[in-house]
Amino acid sequence: MKNNFNSFIIEALGMIIGCILASIGLNMFFSPHTIAPGGLSGLSVVLSKISGLSVSMIMLMLGIPLVFFSIKILGKKDAVKTLIGMFLLSFCINLTSPLSQFTVTNDVLLAAITGAIILGLGLGIIFRVDGSTGGTDLIALMINKAVPSIPLSKCLVCIDGLVVISSGLVNKNLETGLYSAISLYVIVKMVDFIVAGFDYSKSFMIISNEEEALRDAIVNDIKRGITIIDGKGGYSDSSKSVLIVVVSKKQEIQLKKLIKKIDKNAFIIVSDVHEVFGEGFSSISA
Repeated sequence: MKNNFNSFIIEALGMIIGCILASIGLNMFFSPHTIAPGGLSGLSVVLSKISGLSVSMIMLMLGIPLVFFSIKILGKKDAVKTLIGMFLLSFCINLTSPLSQFTVTNDVLLAAITGAIILGLGLGIIFRVDGSTGGTDLIALMINKAVPSIPLSKCLVCIDGLVVISSGLVNKNLETGLYSAISLYVIVKMVDFIVAGFDYSKSFMIISNEEEALRDAIVNDIKRGITIIDGKGGYSDSSKSVLIVVVSKKQEIQLKKLIKKIDKNAFIIVSDVHEVFGEGFSSISA
């Protein structure tokens, strides 16, 4: 019970700190120059420039319907978590909105990189505690659900690309779009670094006495396939099954929590995987 409470406190603090950092990066560095590095926050910056409405208001107006439309995809629990994260981020953006009135730097490139580092740090912390604030990834999920032939990654790239281009059109300056693209790249790298370093995926080798329970949980909850290898303990001389599973960076923390929940005494080896090809990951390119 105490561990669950401590975990909740850590996740709540992580969400709060992450949202504050993300909102500072957005208001202090992006909004004054209409830099929109993809995502729902970037789209909100662009629409705020056009409509005059606050970024936080637009984010809620766009985000809440997206969450409700994607409940079947996310599940009720994750949908509620996403909705809470979205409200918290919007509140922080509204709270720090006066920062957009200050001109920290007139160098747009410096603003793009600095804002991206701060925003990426905030988002990385949010993802690190298994939080979510919703965004254009929900749109990509719905498109992929409706048209499975369109890969999720391509949906995300196209949507973020359109947001980046729109920033240049709204600001009537092509350079703004280029600065937004630079910001998007820096944010992605920052999030990768905070969540799980620069590596693409993580490989888990799991030896547990709760093999069947773990296998079912990974297949049903994590939605990842498993390879099972027969092994033998060198000390105990008893037969063991080794579960091998490769997950994305976002799923690493989720899998660790799942293993701890089912068998806290499980023996786990986690390795960095630089390239993964096959179902659920990238396809082999020439």
